[in-house]
Amino acid sequence: MKAQSLHGHLDALLLAVLEQGALHGYAIIEALRARSDGSLDLPTGTIYPALRRLERAGHVASSWSTVNGRERRTYELTDSGRRALAGERQGWHEFSATVGRFLGPDTPPTPA
Repeated sequence: MKAQSLHGHLDALLLAVLEQGALHGYAIIEALRARSDGSLDLPTGTIYPALRRLERAGHVASSWSTVNGRERRTYELTDSGRRALAGERQGWHEFSATVGRFLGPDTPPTPA
């Protein structure tokens, strides 16, 4: 799946990954890949700008940590990020329910 396809949803996906706990950037990319069964294999050039945007918005906080002997920036969800994620989830449920009325398996054909 291409990053372009995720337009408008990447921030919510990143917040959801960080809901499980603090992670460094590469671990976030791996978590996205694992939870999507490989469908989300996004480049660092997509992830890091989004993380910086979320940090500027106050939804994510970062700090430097040592992981396997290497210095890495670790990201974690803030209280503001938890609230933003709750709002994203609510919006997603409303959006998917509405689109499902048109594209869902039980959608009756439109009269001609």
